[in-house]
Amino acid sequence: MAKAIHMMIRVLDPERSIDFYKKGFGLDVADYFDFDGFALIYLRNAENDFEVELTVNKERTEPYDLGDGYGHVAFAVDDLDGEHARFQQLGLQPKDIKEFFREGSLLARFFFVEDPDGYKIEVLQRHGRYR
Repeated sequence: MAKAIHMMIRVLDPERSIDFYKKGFGLDVADYFDFDGFALIYLRNAENDFEVELTVNKERTEPYDLGDGYGHVAFAVDDLDGEHARFQQLGLQPKDIKEFFREGSLLARFFFVEDPDGYKIEVLQRHGRYR
């Protein structure tokens, strides 16, 4: 069976992105591979081994066009309200908490936040299928 191991996004300012993912999600640099024209930075936390790969194209100066194909990556947390407040205190500008119901039962509680390059991230309360 296949195992998801990482997602990759292209970033302009690696220090700013590393700081965002550290503050927001507790991800630390697991590996940093520097090449002539680009760098690969892998971020992860102790909870699991799924990683966020930051790709830095060194000659790039303009923001990336995210287009309309990218959706989001999601993180599950134990205390959504606490995380939302923490994100606000850190100045990470989370959107409002939303709730989805299906057939009268709570399906999901979540909020979205965008990283420094505009990538959308969903933060979900651990519940039901979102564990």
